[in-house]
Amino acid sequence: MNIQIFGTKKCFDTKKAERYFKERGVKYQFVDMKAKEMSKGELNSVKQAVGGLENMLDPDCKDQDALALVKYIDEASKLEKVLENQQILKTPMVRNGKQATIGYQAEVWKAWN
Repeated sequence: MNIQIFGTKKCFDTKKAERYFKERGVKYQFVDMKAKEMSKGELNSVKQAVGGLENMLDPDCKDQDALALVKYIDEASKLEKVLENQQILKTPMVRNGKQATIGYQAEVWKAWN
């Protein structure tokens, strides 16, 4: 397994995801999205795995203005706007090769072993 966890150090679910993999002895790479944002390729990979950009947006994010903008602009501009405003994404985003999940999803991760 090649696990990547995208999230922030203050996110409770991100901490739970890290603990899940640590307790099972699974090596993972933590990417702090406050320090290093996702690349376009990483974002596209997760987007494909979870069924689209809409599933990645956090309706409870702090930046409601950016979220509203992304929801109402044309499809072609959405990805670029999300790349500029990654704080509107749900965390953690956990990637394992071509597979990915949004949020804490231990049941799905179990199947990855």
